[in-house]
Amino acid sequence: MAAILDGAEPFILSGDKRGVLLVHGFTGTPAEMFLLGKHLNEQGYTVLAPRLCGHGTNLEEMANTDWENWYHSVCDGYHLLKNICDEVDVVGLSMGGILSLKLAMEYEVNTVVTLSAPIHVANRGVELLPPIEECTGKYVPKKRRKFTDVAQQYCITYDRTPIVCVHHLLNVIKSVSADLRNLKNQVLIVQSTNDHTVVADSATFIYDHVGSKKKELFWLNQSGHLVTLDVEKEKVFEKIVNFLKESVK
Repeated sequence: MAAILDGAEPFILSGDKRGVLLVHGFTGTPAEMFLLGKHLNEQGYTVLAPRLCGHGTNLEEMANTDWENWYHSVCDGYHLLKNICDEVDVVGLSMGGILSLKLAMEYEVNTVVTLSAPIHVANRGVELLPPIEECTGKYVPKKRRKFTDVAQQYCITYDRTPIVCVHHLLNVIKSVSADLRNLKNQVLIVQSTNDHTVVADSATFIYDHVGSKKKELFWLNQSGHLVTLDVEKEKVFEKIVNFLKESVK
């Protein structure tokens, strides 16, 4: 097994019997969820952020994983948290939001929160992907957002993306988006209009297609894709806490 990058480790913050599972994004690490996790823990929640398989180590290891491996990491984290908490909510960033929706449709989850969850990807290069069998060993550069405060240290990610994994990302998006009507959980959908990674209408699609009776769409205007680290992060954190409190069984 490859060594985990410094700062990319999974983390748990002990609190009461209310658990929140935090799921990071595609090519990202649990670190991008740490500030949110700290805020939730200060409100009393027990927080667990697993590291998705193939993430936070090296590109070659990620290239040998697929979305089912990533989802299994989420499920492992859920079972660990469920064993120590009476109830579990799940919050996912980007692809983590898609995996969180799937988890909520298949397991006992109280509330699900998606942050910048992709249904439509903004990068037009996705349409030009070569067939998956031609992607082995191929990578594309990944732009890294610069943050103006202490949040920068929590942006731990790969500088390239295995092209084969983009196929797996698109596959899990397709699978989950087709089943959204089966989601009955309380759901908060957070999306920035300034997101250059995900088409903002993705949030509207999720809102319109979930089968949830209690659902809310929360728009941001100044943040980029990583809303847990960007300029409106405190607003996001407070909104999540308030929504979770309102959604207590």
